[in-house]
Amino acid sequence: MTAPSTFGLSSEARNLHWLLTNLVEEVPGILSVAVVSSDGLLLLSSDETLARARSGPGSQGRGPRGSSADLATVVSGIGSLTVGASKLMDYGPVKHTMVAMDEGSLFVMSISDGSLLGVHGSADCDMSVVAYHMALFVGRAGHVLTPELRSELRRNQETAKGAEHESAGSPR
Repeated sequence: MTAPSTFGLSSEARNLHWLLTNLVEEVPGILSVAVVSSDGLLLLSSDETLARARSGPGSQGRGPRGSSADLATVVSGIGSLTVGASKLMDYGPVKHTMVAMDEGSLFVMSISDGSLLGVHGSADCDMSVVAYHMALFVGRAGHVLTPELRSELRRNQETAKGAEHESAGSPR
């Protein structure tokens, strides 16, 4: 996870971390995951080093450049675009979006009140398995993703980011 630990978090936040970790560890082909709030802020993400470790030594870590914030930005943008298209076409709310690329896939699924789950998968991932497990995550996480929990997760992300900046700037 991007947060150094889940110490001090509520049981709901720890459960959400556990669900996300489970999703990444149990579904083959998932490279990275981000949970994004309705206003585009990263709430929770997988750790990119886990994806690199899974793909084996010598392989290049593929995915959004640099950080989970990059995946969150892409997920938020695609979510916004599809919501706009849905309103324009008057077909009701967007449930999920899938983008297939030559060397990977991107899945975006609505969680609740505008929050989104985004998954970046490898080229060889089984799209139906990824989508199934995303739906399980959404079903389990949707009812606990309250405004209070979103605020707690945002604070936790900001604390983790601050600690990351401090360690990067300190001499060794």
